[in-house]
Amino acid sequence: MDVSSEMIYPLMPLFLTNILGVNKSIIGLIEGVAESTASLLKVVSGYISDKIRRRKVLILAGYGLSTITRPILALAASWSWVLGYRFIDRIGKGIRTAPRDAIIAESTSAEHLGRAFGFHRAMDTFGAIVGPAIALIVIYLYSHQFSSTVLNMEDIKIIENAFRTIFWFSIIPGLIAVFLIIFFVRERIIKSQSDNPTSIFQHSLRSADFRKFLLIVGIFSLGNSSMAFIILKVQDVGATTLNITFLYLLFNAVYSFSSMPAGITADYFGKKRMILISYILFGLIYFGFAFSKTQTHVWTLLLLYGVFMGISEGIQRAFVATLLSNNYLGTGYGVYHTMIGLIALPSSLIAGFLWDIKGPQATFLFGAITAAIASTLFLIFFWKPKRI
Repeated sequence: MDVSSEMIYPLMPLFLTNILGVNKSIIGLIEGVAESTASLLKVVSGYISDKIRRRKVLILAGYGLSTITRPILALAASWSWVLGYRFIDRIGKGIRTAPRDAIIAESTSAEHLGRAFGFHRAMDTFGAIVGPAIALIVIYLYSHQFSSTVLNMEDIKIIENAFRTIFWFSIIPGLIAVFLIIFFVRERIIKSQSDNPTSIFQHSLRSADFRKFLLIVGIFSLGNSSMAFIILKVQDVGATTLNITFLYLLFNAVYSFSSMPAGITADYFGKKRMILISYILFGLIYFGFAFSKTQTHVWTLLLLYGVFMGISEGIQRAFVATLLSNNYLGTGYGVYHTMIGLIALPSSLIAGFLWDIKGPQATFLFGAITAAIASTLFLIFFWKPKRI
């Protein structure tokens, strides 16, 4: 599925700005609404999967819905179409995420959670290498039609055609993913629980450490704005569309190849230590983005951001599993993802507003500050001798 998604994602901010002519605040609005929509459904989907003790049916519905929305983007005539596409696509994301993470946690022994979620992120992101690679090939083939080194209206139309061709092609791997879910994904069938909704939510939030971690992740997420702004920063220092697509491919390669080693390290070195390292690394990267003006510096920071993602994403999910009971994993993961996604709306709006008013430096400095606050709180709440 990520082959399908990542053929599209790095091109969307470029499609919006260069083809549809929207400003950065609109991009922030689209990304914020999209991610917040997904998040509102994650807790509902997670609760339902705990209640009925079925994960696969929700995963299939989520991936299937995201696949059938691709034509909306391919036919988009204005930014409102892109908003509509992202809104429906993220509904699918919201339906599938918490049950998927619960299946992984239920299929894994406690001592190998870091390895399992690291493997998941590695495979997920490997698809994000193949997707941009396909997009890169299509853009390269279309680039031969350019009339000169200076783009004119005819060349922009060629770029638009390349984008739309990629959007149509993205349907194919999405359909393959749905087929694989139907015939190859298995789950453990567990007898339905008798808990009422209030009891399930109370149990999922009973852990004080889980509540503290939600607070820390919420503060961190406020400054961790959409990847779209990093892509725009790369463009801001002079990278071409072809370069951006290639760099995004390299970013995902670093992300993928670092995820499983990071997960294994977390199982032995401690998940808390790795999470703290990831927060500090993020703060340094965003501080660097704020002041970098050359392509070399920005490209290096983008690849380091891939390392951060490899450390952070899977290990945080593995850490959540250590704070929750198996009977409430779906709901707990739903709460976790919902909180992150709801914060994505103000995060993206703040990032877009700061960029439009003060420039990219303000956007990235804000992220560095929130990372510093989150790191400090993590030290206060979780830095204990005992390894988790």
